[in-house]
Amino acid sequence: MKGMSVGLALVWALGCASGRRGGLRDCECGDTYSLVDHAQGRSGLTRCWVDQAGVNVHDMNLEYFAIDSQGFVTDHEMALGELYGENVENSRNYSICLSTMAARIATAFASELPYVRYRAAKSSSDAAAETSSRDLIPTKLAAEVWNIISKYKTTIPDYPQKETCDLLIVDRSIDLIAPVIHEWTYDAMCHDLLDMDGNKYVYEVASKSRSAEKKEFLLEDHDPIWLELRHAHIADVSERLHEKMTNFKSKNKAAQLQQSAKDGGELSTQDLQKMVQALPQYSEQMEKLSLHVNIAGKINKLIKDLGLRELGQLEQDLVFGDAGAKEVINFLRANQDVSPENKLRLLMIYGCVYPEKFDGDKGVKLMQLAKMSTEDMNTVTNLKFLGGLDTKKTSGGSFSLKFDAQKKKHAARKEREDEEEAWQLSRFYPMIEELIEKLNKGELSKNDYPFMNEPAPAKLEAPNTSAPTQRGCNQGPHSMRSRRTPTWAKQRISDDGSSKYAALTCLQFGFNSDSVLRHASSDFKRMGQRIFVFMIGGATRSELRVAHKLTGKLRREVVLGSSSLDDPPQFITKLKLLSSKEVSGNAKQMPAKNFY
Repeated sequence: MKGMSVGLALVWALGCASGRRGGLRDCECGDTYSLVDHAQGRSGLTRCWVDQAGVNVHDMNLEYFAIDSQGFVTDHEMALGELYGENVENSRNYSICLSTMAARIATAFASELPYVRYRAAKSSSDAAAETSSRDLIPTKLAAEVWNIISKYKTTIPDYPQKETCDLLIVDRSIDLIAPVIHEWTYDAMCHDLLDMDGNKYVYEVASKSRSAEKKEFLLEDHDPIWLELRHAHIADVSERLHEKMTNFKSKNKAAQLQQSAKDGGELSTQDLQKMVQALPQYSEQMEKLSLHVNIAGKINKLIKDLGLRELGQLEQDLVFGDAGAKEVINFLRANQDVSPENKLRLLMIYGCVYPEKFDGDKGVKLMQLAKMSTEDMNTVTNLKFLGGLDTKKTSGGSFSLKFDAQKKKHAARKEREDEEEAWQLSRFYPMIEELIEKLNKGELSKNDYPFMNEPAPAKLEAPNTSAPTQRGCNQGPHSMRSRRTPTWAKQRISDDGSSKYAALTCLQFGFNSDSVLRHASSDFKRMGQRIFVFMIGGATRSELRVAHKLTGKLRREVVLGSSSLDDPPQFITKLKLLSSKEVSGNAKQMPAKNFY
């Protein structure tokens, strides 16, 4: 069939969140080439283009790890220290980290040609600002990624010659609050407050011998309850779990018969037979639902015991400019029993909003008031390596326990007027949400976030805008790959292969109409061009939540990539190591579990 496109449309599948390398699935091959997969150990999956004569044309290792259906990491756990640590710019690890990170990012674009944008160095927009090596990291990474992708255009058969998606490369300096603020969603609270090993939750159940038996459960995409509730506010999760439990007990035959027996009712032989038949499925479903009820109960107890509601309110008030020095000092005086970790997180947020309060001996006095260790205070000052605690932007003044009511308060976020606050403590949003929305509208500053491959002027929406014309579901060039449902959006089979009852489970557990599983198979077909955001230095669960949220809101699939996915304890440990002389050698100090 001469004249036809080769049709090497690669459909990406990030794979399951179990830690295996992201893979390509559902490939379409033409009559000239075929795709050959073969695993190559730690280097992950390899894609080879082979002609009919058996001559190898091109192969590529796919070197990224999936963390969920819309997120991946390049497995650079120590990137924050290797790239932003003290005196690291001339080290061998610095260059290796950048080059391997670029190579792994590029493999995510083996079938898509992105517009590559990046956070520009501050000196590019401020002539008075000094350019540091840390400030140039997004620029350097973007250049290396674009260099690799440019080679794809000439080496990969049928590679797109026009841009088919957007890639925005940023670093942790754009938002130092997101990694430490208490995020109130189910997913974030589980990883922040509970003793988890990755996505593995270990709990105890009573065994036949009456001794406690430890069991493991993975909070991942194979669990429909987790899929529905993971991004919901913890208060909403508690209410919905209660409703699901009530609904399950009222509609399940085994539960009804069991309750009837408890109430003293007589069970016929037929009733007993039905109960025995329904019992295995009932037990399995009841165990999963009860597990989530148990997890939510533990989280709510920790919230109460640790006094997180008051602390969380103060954190968000600081971020939105509704609180300042007075409120922070009053809180520290009145809550002497707050854990050192939570005091540290509060002061890091305070330092991001009011950096002048840590200038000179003012930081020492604040540390004394909070009864913090020198090590913890050094962690706060290490924010300077990521562009935090910049006192040049704010006026100084001596530290005082007296307050001027007329002082103008700072704000690190603007209120979202288009979104109604459904739950208390749900105001906070990561900065990438604002950046992605601006990119989608074509309003992202061209000076602050320039292009590596700038679009033609005719494609810009208007003078001074910085992105190609906003593309709806049917506008603009699309990827050459198939627009069938990507495998990374499809329902996954659990480890025991039990996918048969997934749809039934949705009905029995009472999933809402907005359940992920209900729409995942159809929505991706109608999406516009993808938006990829890569965060150097570690992404947060709140930022991963934004990727899912904006995918539905913008009708464009948003994929978040990062060097790692960090919960607050991990980020704080990495931040402590920035002033260490042997950053890479301290990798073993990374916490396997959190502070609590």
